[in-house]
Amino acid sequence: MKRFSKITIMILILSILLVGCGNNNDKVNENGGLNIVATTTIIGDAVRAIGGDKINLEILMGPGIDPHLYKASAGDMNKMQNADLIIYNGLHLEGKMSDVLEQMEKSSKNTYAAADVIDGSKLIESEDFEGAYDPHIWFDVELWMEVVKGIEEKIIEIDSDNQEYYNKNAKAYLKELDELHTYTKSRAGELSDEKRILITAHDAFNYFGLAYDFEVRGLQGLSTATEAGTSDVRNLADFIAEKEIAAIFIESSVPAKNMEALKNAVDSRGFTVEIGGELFSDSLGNPGTEEGNYVGTVKHNINTIVDGLLKWEELKWKII
Repeated sequence: MKRFSKITIMILILSILLVGCGNNNDKVNENGGLNIVATTTIIGDAVRAIGGDKINLEILMGPGIDPHLYKASAGDMNKMQNADLIIYNGLHLEGKMSDVLEQMEKSSKNTYAAADVIDGSKLIESEDFEGAYDPHIWFDVELWMEVVKGIEEKIIEIDSDNQEYYNKNAKAYLKELDELHTYTKSRAGELSDEKRILITAHDAFNYFGLAYDFEVRGLQGLSTATEAGTSDVRNLADFIAEKEIAAIFIESSVPAKNMEALKNAVDSRGFTVEIGGELFSDSLGNPGTEEGNYVGTVKHNINTIVDGLLKWEELKWKII
């Protein structure tokens, strides 16, 4: 499937505008609230926590969708055109949607990159792309609290009549996030320093590592669009065997085959590594599950990481 050209995008936007002029738009602002479009489930969860029943929320990418590879459909374009506000992560997380978002902004749509609120000194520079930064800021809960405050301010900027309502929701949610940060640090503290090594499918957990004192290695780069080569598998397998890392982790939005190949490569070196569980990286879990919201996802991840490393470490020593 070919990438949208800028001309194609503009034609789509103009077509949607013309169609919209011929409709009554009776679904727009149906409850009198703001129409907000969020690109990812993670952004959408923060928007929902603040906006509550004062907004109509559309999330473009469902659970398990990889934002690095996602391409906007005509339906997505229509949703964005009917929105009062489009909120996306930024820092090139939505890589293949960059042109679409840029053109939406040029067409006078109210767009907001949530990551823009983070001071550049707190961002992790990309080793793969000069001048770019790691977009996975939500894995540091304290950084994500800054993002939530920025989203709160942006929504109030557009709908100041409901400021008190949004302030109340944001305050309650930020308290919950502060408790989540404390919980994550506490669980991480159950592992000794030398055992805090996290091996995942791609480099999504660098902010997590920085915030909670883990050395993090990903088989793929910051974007899943970057394929892992045989040398990547070989080098990481050598590292795992040398450090005797008990468990590695797959991700919900990344195919497991590469991590299974990594496990086999480690096993061939005479050291057995286990799959410690599945982590949620670029997407939340299914609605109605523990991982269906941001707080549940972060708790699931830290519990899976700590329990997985502790479990397989204990089993390894029992076998020895």
